[in-house]
This record gives sequence, C-alpha cells and structure tokens, in this order.
Amino acid sequence: MRVLVIVVACLVLVAGLGYGYYRYEWSKIQTAKCAACTAAVDGAPYNVLVIGSDTRVGETAAEAAQFGDSSVAGGQRSDTIKIIHVDPQTGTASTLSIPRDTFVTLSGVPAAAGVSTMNKINSAFASGPNDPDPNGTGANGLVTTIQNTFGIPINHWIVVNFYGLMDAVTALGGVSMNVPYPIRDYGDCNANGVDSNCTGLDIQTTGCQTLTGTEALALSRSRHFEWYQNGEWNSDLSSDIGRIERQNLIIEAVVNKAKSTYNPIAAASFISSLTHDVTLDNQLNASTLLDLAERYHAFSGSSLTNYTLPTTGAEYLPYHEDVEVVQQPQAQAMINQFLGTAPNPVTTPPLDQYGEPIPVPATTTTTPPPATAATTAGKAATTATTAPSTATTKSDIPAYDPTPC
Repeated sequence: MRVLVIVVACLVLVAGLGYGYYRYEWSKIQTAKCAACTAAVDGAPYNVLVIGSDTRVGETAAEAAQFGDSSVAGGQRSDTIKIIHVDPQTGTASTLSIPRDTFVTLSGVPAAAGVSTMNKINSAFASGPNDPDPNGTGANGLVTTIQNTFGIPINHWIVVNFYGLMDAVTALGGVSMNVPYPIRDYGDCNANGVDSNCTGLDIQTTGCQTLTGTEALALSRSRHFEWYQNGEWNSDLSSDIGRIERQNLIIEAVVNKAKSTYNPIAAASFISSLTHDVTLDNQLNASTLLDLAERYHAFSGSSLTNYTLPTTGAEYLPYHEDVEVVQQPQAQAMINQFLGTAPNPVTTPPLDQYGEPIPVPATTTTTPPPATAATTAGKAATTATTAPSTATTKSDIPAYDPTPC
C-alpha cells in the first residue's frame, strides 16, 4: 500500500508539473481580440479559422534567403485558409479549404490597408495602421469576409506564420510520409534558387521516411510541384489546388504523430515551439485547448474529413488577373454538408470573372447526408462544373503526392 501511495503521489506530481509547464508556455503566446467572431455556444459545434500568413516580419537572414524578404513580398496575405469544424459531442472534425485566389468582395478590411474591395480572398488578411486588431494580424477582416460571403460562422481564429508548421513538425520529431517518386519545386529554382516562388523542396529519396520541419514546410508551400517518373520531371499544373491537397496530407501526418506521442509534457513542449509563430484570438484559452486535446487525443488523422470549396480558374477581364470563381450550386451544397446544417444568410456573394455577384442558391434546413471520410478534396471536386458536394476518398489522391505512412 505504501508503494502504491508513493507511485500515485508521484504520478499526481508529474501531472501537476506538466500542467503547470503547459500553462506557463501557453501564457507566452500572443493573443488578440476577435471583434468579428460569432460567440460559441457551450457544447455545440464550432468553427476555427486557421490562417497561414505569408508575412516576412521577424525573419532571420537564412529564412529571408529561403522565403524572400519584405522587398519581395511586403505586407501579408493569407497563404492558407482552412476552417476546422469541431463537434465535441460526436468527437468528429472536418476541414474546409478556401483557395486563396477565390474572387470575392472584401468586407471588414480597414481602408488603411490600401486594398481594393473587389479582390482575391487572401487580400482580406491585409492590415494597416488603423486595423481594429491591436496586433495587426488582419484576421478580423478575413473573418468578416468569410461570414458575409459564405455564411459560415467563425467562432475562433489561429494565425500561423511560415515558421509555425516548420517548428511544430520539428517539435514532434518529424512526420512520417511515403514519397512515391523523387519530388522538387520548380526545376529552375532547385538549380540556382533565383525563382521567387522557390520553396526549396527537393526530396530525392523515395519510400516511407521522416520529413523534417523544413521539408514539411517546403512541401506544404509548393505551388510548382514536380515529380520524377519515366525518366522525366512532370509538373502538377493544379497549382494552389494541388497544394491544398498536400497540406491536408501533412496535417493528417501531424495529427497521427501528435496522437502517438500524446502526454502533458509533450503538449507543453509542442506549444513552446510555437510561441513566436502563432497568434490566437483571446477566447481560445489554455483550458479550452487542453480539454480539446484530451477529448481528441485518440483521434486519427485519417478520420479527418476534408473539403475544398469548388472553384474554377478564370481571368478577371478588366485587369487580366487570374482568379478562382466559386461554382454554384456545388459550393452551397458542400458548405451545407460541412456544417451539417444550413449556413447563415449571405450579404456579399462571391464574384464571377466580370466582378458580378454570383447568386447563392436557396438553402434548406434539411441535414445533408454524412460526408465520406477523406484525406483530401481532389482536383475533380474543385474544377468540374458538376462537382459533387461530398468530400472525396483516398482513391482520389494523385499517385505522385506524398502520403502519411
């Protein structure tokens, strides 16, 4: 009995120290008020907007060489836009990716940001000196634009910069991915590094392997992805759509790795790696996230259902600008399915290639059929005018994409 009491006491002490360390590390993360967010209801499903920022602020010399400095890409845009729908009661989660070039009417963006109202959705993340967000993240403008354009209520937001994914993967000890063919980003970039779109992706070893944080980041950012097959380099011409697919696969691998190493001290170490790379809305507190981690710690990455908003490439004619135009009624059906209910009324519908509002189909309150569990919403679901409203299955993943192993 004495031995048992000592063991229990030690376990309680370790757990307490782990939780204290977790709270300490959490307190160092930067937060800001989400003035535009919809209040979450206790116990009900909620939506978290995850924003990948392309800001170059705070780069080291080595990082500037890899990503380009502010002279190459000044200001900031939302390089990645994903909405995570969390249902605590059923223990399920799904993501909806919005292509960054989706053509919309911006709302909630301060005039000081200096961007046109008729624009690509990633410009909603721009911020200026009079941004109501005291930390200048620009998240409130993107939240407002999404809520007004698609009727999706946003309850929380998380902003992650370039280094966030890299540091997170590094803190986990890398992620396991099967690389079916040698891969790289844009042949000329790998030869001399002069192309501004260079991410540095260059993995020549095939098979199941551990990708470093740097490799995972390069893979997730690649919009000029190439794979070597049949004696030649082949290009994935889907650009941002293909990149969204690969980001979802990396997220699956990260979830799997976090699941396999879950414990309070590991969670604290993971958060410590992100303190300088992440900004959160101030309602996402440590207790909320710890409760979420405990509830979902056995959640498998393959259980995450992923959607990509159906769009098709077009040219905004007045300025000959490449944009992604939302496809209706497929987009509305997908949003219904993603939320499990009808979205809120839309006040600023998405735009077509002429800058005209696209009529939003009437929604119903009927709950759509359950989505197919998937790891990605493939190209067919984002380019065809008759795109299905369901997420696609693993069979839709291109054979050249690295997958979790």
